[in-house]
Amino acid sequence: MSRPRLLLINPVNPLRTGFAASVSSRFPPLNLGILAGMAGPEWEVELIDENFETFTHRDADLVALTAFTSSVNRGYEIADHYRRLGVPVVIGGIHASMCPGEAQQFADTVVTGEAESVWLQLLADARNGRLAPLYAGALTSLTDRPQARRDLFHPGYIFGSIQTSRGCPMDCDFCSVTTFNGRRYRRRPNDEVLAELETIPQELLFIVDDNIIGYGTADRAQTLELFRGMVDRGIQKQWFCQASVNVADDPEVLDWASRAGCKMIFLGIEAEDGDALGAVNKRLNKKRGSDAYGEIFRRIHDAGIAVLGAFIFGIDGDTPDKLRRRADYIIDSDVDVVQMTAMTPLPGTKLFKQFEKEGRLRHANFPADWDRYNLTEVVFEPRDMTVHEFTHTMRECLDRVYDMKVLKAKAKKTLAATGRWDATEFAWTSNLSYREIGLSKSTFALV
Repeated sequence: MSRPRLLLINPVNPLRTGFAASVSSRFPPLNLGILAGMAGPEWEVELIDENFETFTHRDADLVALTAFTSSVNRGYEIADHYRRLGVPVVIGGIHASMCPGEAQQFADTVVTGEAESVWLQLLADARNGRLAPLYAGALTSLTDRPQARRDLFHPGYIFGSIQTSRGCPMDCDFCSVTTFNGRRYRRRPNDEVLAELETIPQELLFIVDDNIIGYGTADRAQTLELFRGMVDRGIQKQWFCQASVNVADDPEVLDWASRAGCKMIFLGIEAEDGDALGAVNKRLNKKRGSDAYGEIFRRIHDAGIAVLGAFIFGIDGDTPDKLRRRADYIIDSDVDVVQMTAMTPLPGTKLFKQFEKEGRLRHANFPADWDRYNLTEVVFEPRDMTVHEFTHTMRECLDRVYDMKVLKAKAKKTLAATGRWDATEFAWTSNLSYREIGLSKSTFALV
């Protein structure tokens, strides 16, 4: 008897605007890889990844898609193709979890939250022909989690990826991580992480955790042991990760991160002034104070690691002059790599609810307008300037920050601060990728 065919699909907005435009900013769809691993030998599994191949029809007995907000319409389009053929379609991921009622209009079954907790039941129901319309995933233990089916990932990915923890207690107004993964910080056992690291073929790696360091003494100790374990096992990767500013509190952790191959840390700086940080509930940054940023950067540099600083533009209170001052700060600061995004009220966030209530969403013809919610388009009415002022000032700021003279000066500072050619090269190539995105005409398109 032949096995049923499970088709997993990672859709991509065909416009490929914003961060979907650069190959170096694409990462393997870990969630689909994990679900493929859980399916086991009872299913014949195939993965279509539109990061590298445009969807074409494959025969399937069950189709499952995941999608971010900016790519969900492409997911709905593919779902419609299979539903017309009578093939049941499941959709999950962050957008479907935040907008389950909408997603149910385009799929036979919607999975909300962390799918691992309901996936085996869903597959059993599918084989028995009794799929439920909704499966509400619960926050799951990260112990004994199946490894992703990395053999299904496209070989064109420059970076491999892995997750060691989930959850975030910070609950920033613009972020849906707390809603999706919960406030409690959960970690995978280090031995399981280390075993999985040894299976990743790429030399370059992105650790996708929202904050690799965690939020307490126990988290710090486990992170330290993870880095030591990477060194002890001879795992030779060059990697970057995301962290909160508390990552700089412990020089020992930073030292072992560097020994384990860390070349760059992504920090959500967001803004250089306290009023802006307060406006988006960036509590930890506001508590530390933007005056502390310089010391945070120095400590990371002392470990031989570059700093990728993420900045948001369009926060309530921002004016054209404040945007220019933020650009000045970026240029003059010791941030090595710069990410500049538009404030974007993604569904499921406090920000979306606020802007919707205030009637400030410029593009609210959903689901069609979700394509625009890509972090590089102005989808709301700014409070303290016009959209015209916002987009034209941002064009000016992007041109200044991503000027090659500025980036070359930053590369020299990175080398001087870290003393590491590899960290400098990591930062330089990352800046070139962000420059490509930042100077695109679709980024902060003029209005």
